[in-house]
Amino acid sequence: MRVHGIPYRTIWMEGGVVRLIDQNRLPFEFALVDCPTHRETAAAIREMVVRGAPAIGAAGAFAVAQAFAEAPARDPWPYAREARDHVAATRPTARDLFAGIEHAWRAAESAVDPAAASLAAAQAFADESVESCRRIGEHGAALIGEGARVLTHCNAGWLATVDYGTALAPVYVAAARGRRPHVWVDETRPRAQGARLTAWELSGEGISHTVIADNAAAWLMSRGEVDLVITGADRVAANGDAVNKIGTLTKALCAREFGIPFYVAVPPSTFDPATPDGASVMIEERAEDEVHFQSGPDEHGTIRRIRVTSPGSSARNPAFDATPARLIAGYITDRGILQRHEIPSATTAAEPAAAGLVPGE
Repeated sequence: MRVHGIPYRTIWMEGGVVRLIDQNRLPFEFALVDCPTHRETAAAIREMVVRGAPAIGAAGAFAVAQAFAEAPARDPWPYAREARDHVAATRPTARDLFAGIEHAWRAAESAVDPAAASLAAAQAFADESVESCRRIGEHGAALIGEGARVLTHCNAGWLATVDYGTALAPVYVAAARGRRPHVWVDETRPRAQGARLTAWELSGEGISHTVIADNAAAWLMSRGEVDLVITGADRVAANGDAVNKIGTLTKALCAREFGIPFYVAVPPSTFDPATPDGASVMIEERAEDEVHFQSGPDEHGTIRRIRVTSPGSSARNPAFDATPARLIAGYITDRGILQRHEIPSATTAAEPAAAGLVPGE
C-alpha cells in the first residue's frame, strides 16, 4: 500500500534489521521503527508497535532469523531456542505468531546453514502472506455489491498484515472496481484500532467511511444500514470458532439477530487445527491502563495522555473474544469463501508445532 505516494509493507527485513511502521504513533504521526535484534523485534510485538495476526506472524519469523544470525556459529541452538521461546511469549492468542516462528525454525533445523535458511524461510513466509491477502481481497470482493455498507471491527487492513489486509482487502478491491462501498468503522475500544488505524487507511485510499462508537453498531443494523460485517481473526479453531478483537462476538450476535451476514477473512496461517474450539484458546489480558487512559493531540497539536475513567476504579482488559462458528456465514480465504465444513480441521494434518510452542495453552 502507499503512504504519501510511497509503497510500503507493514514490516520487512533489511540488512538484518527488522523495519516496521510504528502503529502506536498513527494516525497522528507516520514513523518507522528499526529493530536490529530479536529482542527489539519481540518488544515491538509485545508493545503493539506491530500488531495484527499476519503482521506479527511475519515479525515472529524475522525474529527467529535474527536470533540465528546473532547466535554463536559453532553451536547456535541453545541461544536460538531461548530466543525462540522469548519471541513466542510476547502474545499468546494469535496463531500466526506461532506459525511464523515455526516456519523459520523448521527451515533452520534441516539446514547446514541455519542462519541463511531461517532468513530465506522468513522472507518466503512474509511474501506468501502478501499473496494470500491479495487473493482474499479478490475472493471477498464478490460479496460487496454497488454501494454496499460494510461494518468492520478493529483493524484488519494492510496495517494488520504484511500488505493488502484481510477484512479490508475485499473493500479495497471492490472500491478499485468502482463499486463505491461505504465502511462503518467501529472505534474498537480500548485501543481504538478502528478509529485510529482503519479510518487512517481508508482516508488514505479515498474510501467512504464513518467512525462509529462501538455501541452504535446494533442500532445501525436494526435500521437496515448495514449490509454485511467482515472482520479478521487472530485464530480460527478446528471447529470454526473465530478468536478476534474483543467486541467481535457482540457484533456477530447482533448480525445474527438482524439477519446480516457475518464473515471472517483469514489467511492460512490463522487456522489452527490443533485447537479444538474457541474456549481452548488462551485469551490475552492486557494492562488496565489501556482502559483508563487515552492519548491524542490537544488543541495545540501536542500529544497528551489523559485519564478517562474514574480515579481509583479498577479495570479489566481482555484483548480478544471467541465467536462461535454457528454465527459465521463464511470464511474469506485465499482459496475462496469457505463454509465451516470446508476449513482446515484437526483431521487435515496441521503443521507440527516447534518444541515448546503449544498454541492456546
